[in-house]
Amino acid sequence: MTQRPAPRPLSDEALSGLLGRHRFGTLATVRRSGHPHLTTMAYNWDPEARVLRFSTTADRVKVRHLRHDPRAALHVPGDDVWSFAVAEGEAVASESTTVPGDAVGRELLALIPKAERPEDEAAFLRELVAERRVVIRMKVDRLYGTMLDVDG
Repeated sequence: MTQRPAPRPLSDEALSGLLGRHRFGTLATVRRSGHPHLTTMAYNWDPEARVLRFSTTADRVKVRHLRHDPRAALHVPGDDVWSFAVAEGEAVASESTTVPGDAVGRELLALIPKAERPEDEAAFLRELVAERRVVIRMKVDRLYGTMLDVDG
């Protein structure tokens, strides 16, 4: 019988690097029934603070879930189908941005890479208020994931 390679756990540094290289992942929150709710989200990873940040609107179901149960996880696929990272922790949704340029609005603006920020920052901040945007901040307590070393 042929011995196949087994998945190997990734180091904390490798997992953090994977989170930093990607911008989209699948966020899991907990429904009242206990079942997971999954949604694809753009995110921002702060490796020093070990915090993930997401932008969403106040009326989204994930915000209601987090206000009831803050446990969450983010799954990020690796560079191939054999690797992934999962970040687990507790997440808190901010209050909505209510005044263009308030602290929440500035935090949301900071989530956008500098090269992609809007030219009209004031108009963007007004749009965030109109959309009732919030920041979800997830403090990461646990990182795990694997990679399978295979050729092809």
